[in-house]
Amino acid sequence: MDPLPNPAPLASKLRNTLVRYHSTGDGEWRVAKKTKDATVWRKPSEEFSGYLYKAQGVVEDVTNRIVDHIRPGPYRLDWDSLMTSIDIMETFEENCCVMRYTTAGQLWNIIAPREFVDFSYTTSYEDGLLTCGISLDYGEVRPNFVRGFNHPCGWFCVPLKDSPSHSLLTGYIQTELRGMLPQSAVDTAMSSTLTNFYSDLKKALKT
Repeated sequence: MDPLPNPAPLASKLRNTLVRYHSTGDGEWRVAKKTKDATVWRKPSEEFSGYLYKAQGVVEDVTNRIVDHIRPGPYRLDWDSLMTSIDIMETFEENCCVMRYTTAGQLWNIIAPREFVDFSYTTSYEDGLLTCGISLDYGEVRPNFVRGFNHPCGWFCVPLKDSPSHSLLTGYIQTELRGMLPQSAVDTAMSSTLTNFYSDLKKALKT
């Protein structure tokens, strides 16, 4: 088990990585799934042998409220059907923490429940916010869970210029689920999980 990292350089490196993903040209992405709520693209990850996924959709709400529902905190468990528990293990400052969370089984339990320990950081970006994270090798793995690993991930949320009560939400996700899994099952699950994330988030914000 590694010791906890110094948060400031890790936060800075993480933000820079996400901003680089966000500036990747459209030509590098391939559409993986499209619904009325969101479009999901993917490209080979630079971090591991799977894909970096990009998801994007317009959400009818202000930036701060959307990000409060996404970042670590009580809102997330209320609406995210994939997340089954969340514990804040360490808090460095208000916008920076280490959290442990668990996810439900997927695809008729072909993908068993997973556990992640992530460093999470939320910061300003343009007129909106960026909330991002990366997994750490920290804490004991609990029985009955496979420990997954999130390579740099994040959500950019910025108000639409001509309609500030709506926000453009763009996510970058590259999750290494680990364990013995067929890659095709992982790819199917990721695209569906991301489009469901948008529809579930929109329902939660309306309540």
